[in-house]
Amino acid sequence: MSKNILIVDDSASIRQMLGFTLRSAGYQVDEAVDGKDGLGKAQGKSYNLVFTDQNMPNMDGLTLIRSLRQIPTYKSTPILMLTTESSDAMKQQGRAAGATGWLVKPFDPPKLLEVLKKVLP
Repeated sequence: MSKNILIVDDSASIRQMLGFTLRSAGYQVDEAVDGKDGLGKAQGKSYNLVFTDQNMPNMDGLTLIRSLRQIPTYKSTPILMLTTESSDAMKQQGRAAGATGWLVKPFDPPKLLEVLKKVLP
């Protein structure tokens, strides 16, 4: 069974690179342009994992994570932050919101796929 992954990022180039990396590894991928779009897609379909950026218009990544954690089907779904934010304070906020992990852009495709194997059931 293939895994469904949702990418939420306002950068088209990041969505494209991340989507290519994931699709090449055999994952099914949907994309959202910001947190509000991502939340809508997540409410309409079940994903095995969600990648989200932090700094986006309409709804930021931390707000998206908190919103997803309120939905029963996303209580234990892995949610990874993929962002340029790397401060300990921001990572702590991410953990408090319910983020499973934190990756800093630019990402290394092989390392990213390694992380996926660890967090995907």
